[in-house]
Amino acid sequence: MQTKKIFQALGPGLLYASAAIGVSHLVQSTRAGADFGFDLLIFLLIANVLKYPFFEFAPRYAGATGQSLLKGYEKIGGWAMHVFTAITVLTMFAIVAAVTMVTAGLVGYVFKLALSPVYISGIILVVAASIMIIGKYKLLDTVVKYIVVILTVSTIFAVFSALGPASDEEVLKQNFDFAQRGHILFLIAFFGWMPAPIDISVWHSLWSEAKNKTVSEKIAMKGGMLDFKIGYIGTAIIAIFFLTLGTLVMYGSSEELSGKGVLFSEQLVRMYTSSIGEWTYPIIAIAGIATMLSTTLAVVDAYPRVLSPLTKYYFPKFSGNQNSLYWKWMAITILGSLILMGYLSNTMAFMVDLATTLSFITAPIVALLNHKAVTGKDFPQRYKPGKGMIIYSWTGIFILSIFSLFYIVYVLIF
Repeated sequence: MQTKKIFQALGPGLLYASAAIGVSHLVQSTRAGADFGFDLLIFLLIANVLKYPFFEFAPRYAGATGQSLLKGYEKIGGWAMHVFTAITVLTMFAIVAAVTMVTAGLVGYVFKLALSPVYISGIILVVAASIMIIGKYKLLDTVVKYIVVILTVSTIFAVFSALGPASDEEVLKQNFDFAQRGHILFLIAFFGWMPAPIDISVWHSLWSEAKNKTVSEKIAMKGGMLDFKIGYIGTAIIAIFFLTLGTLVMYGSSEELSGKGVLFSEQLVRMYTSSIGEWTYPIIAIAGIATMLSTTLAVVDAYPRVLSPLTKYYFPKFSGNQNSLYWKWMAITILGSLILMGYLSNTMAFMVDLATTLSFITAPIVALLNHKAVTGKDFPQRYKPGKGMIIYSWTGIFILSIFSLFYIVYVLIF
């Protein structure tokens, strides 16, 4: 494949990366390293390996059919659409609120804003909506490519700068303990969004569909899969870097990462600057804000993009076109998220854990839908996954189901 075509194909995979790298990496991976050192590294790797097929099925479906996974769900049957719609509606406000609150915390701290995080979040969401109004998908696609590069370079630089002699202080260090309820609940939240909620795979396929409308020639399967692999592998590596940074800088210290947005953001930025040098503060602050803004942009765009065709599915005679539905759902998404933030404005950690836990519980359901979409009779035979990938997929569905059942039973009993 020519270099020009490879670069042209890049976009949906990097948008996936920008959506994933936000909360799951900046917040959860850093907290994991700060609290437990490298104890949760194995779970980080397991999550990335287990969920791989279900994210891979998104560019596979889009590349083979030119359509999003929603069309695949529709072909499975009405129950699949009902289940996915329920998952989307149950998680959308919590996810947008969690992402935006972290972004607001960073913006509030860096710019020393004497405003409530909810007000800052409102401003951020309005700015995100304005960007989508002005530039639509094409601007989002272009901006994210540069933001992901900035984040990757700054994170790698921070980790290698933090490498040095280990601290002699051992008394405050703790190991992950399966006997402690708090540790188990954090692991569930950590696993739920590592590397991202599986329903982001639907977003990926919708972005692939939108990408094809911005180029003169449809993106080939090979280009779409390359774009996906770059994004997926990249997010896994960056997650390891964030966990490492949390371990090197904060593990064993007397300081705990705060659950409040502004204070957490201050600790996060200081973690970078203490490992590299105070001179890097502007660079790190800009990179952190840019990262979370790109994640906010991704989720603000994704939910209206998902809910518009769902509305058409349930109400085929609805008079509004897809574009008008998109903007109406964006307004609803922003308003609902702000209302949720109003009630939970001082508990960023709780909001993040709520969103990630919901994603953990629903993961096997979305995984099964993706599996059925690319193995159904209507899917082109030559693009169907091979026997090895099918076994891999069923194994992942089984293990994710066991994890979800364990969590539900654990909560009910303990």
